[in-house]
Amino acid sequence: MKYRYIAGACALSLTAACVQAQSLVKVYGVADAGIVLERGGPAGSMDNVSSGVASGSRLGFKGKEDLGDGLSAFFVLENGIGMDTGKAGQGGLLFGRQALVGLSGAAGSISLGRQYAPYYKALRDIADPFCTGLAGNAQNIFSTLTRVDNSVDYQSPKWHDLQAEVLYGAGEVAGDTAKHRTIGASATYEAGPLTVVLAHHQQGDMAGVAHSRNTMLVGRYRYGDVVFHGAYSRNRDLLGNPSRDALVGVAVRMGPGRWLASLMAHRDDFGRDAQARQAAIGYEYSLSQRTDLYAAYGHIVNRDGANYHVGNATDSGTGTTGINLGVRHVF
Repeated sequence: MKYRYIAGACALSLTAACVQAQSLVKVYGVADAGIVLERGGPAGSMDNVSSGVASGSRLGFKGKEDLGDGLSAFFVLENGIGMDTGKAGQGGLLFGRQALVGLSGAAGSISLGRQYAPYYKALRDIADPFCTGLAGNAQNIFSTLTRVDNSVDYQSPKWHDLQAEVLYGAGEVAGDTAKHRTIGASATYEAGPLTVVLAHHQQGDMAGVAHSRNTMLVGRYRYGDVVFHGAYSRNRDLLGNPSRDALVGVAVRMGPGRWLASLMAHRDDFGRDAQARQAAIGYEYSLSQRTDLYAAYGHIVNRDGANYHVGNATDSGTGTTGINLGVRHVF
């Protein structure tokens, strides 16, 4: 009888070892906090200790399992954290940053859940030298189209330097699939130091009678320690009003540090033709591979009724001038 128990325990251990060998779960995160000085707001100046200034603070879990024949299952669960208060980010959602599960293989990957829009990923990863963080955040001017709930996303494999991504977000309104529906897509060309992305985002209203549209062309070129960035977008809001945004930027690595700079402009092509311009500069200094210090300055000039603010990776901001000083640790 004892031998049966021993044999059973050994078999169980071997099974567990096999599962562990085929599966991988990783715990990761970002702890980011800094001092944020805001000037030019309607209620006056503000001095804050803020969380997620350069990168949103988070605690995440990601896993991948090999299913055989080149097929894998994966998941991501990511919770936003307020380092200044300890509260959950994204309005208190448990996994408000990302919550998705999917399959990947030779034909590409497909995932379902709350996930980033292709438009946002093109802006964050390619267009913006500040990676949508600090006072230079591109979303201070460009449309904020970050995450899509109830979405299905497909990413194709890379083919001759080309890759495509398509996202569909169900509005989940009974009786009309067009209400609150989201459609996003991007096409990426990447060869050597050059990356070019064409991205589109379309968001329906709750009535199902109108939708906003944003189309953006972005580019990035690496030349040694210098990286050049650019973006241009054409937009239409739910009322059909057109506008356009533009960005040029640069990132320069010098030893353990990296200088960042960008210029952005917005113009409404209707009514009073409201305009806004932002200039920003930043510096990141690496203390190690995981920890860095940062400083940034951003300033916006609003004209003819424009009302844009200098924010950062987590906060939308209240003033037209922002100054950031802080520390970020990645684990």
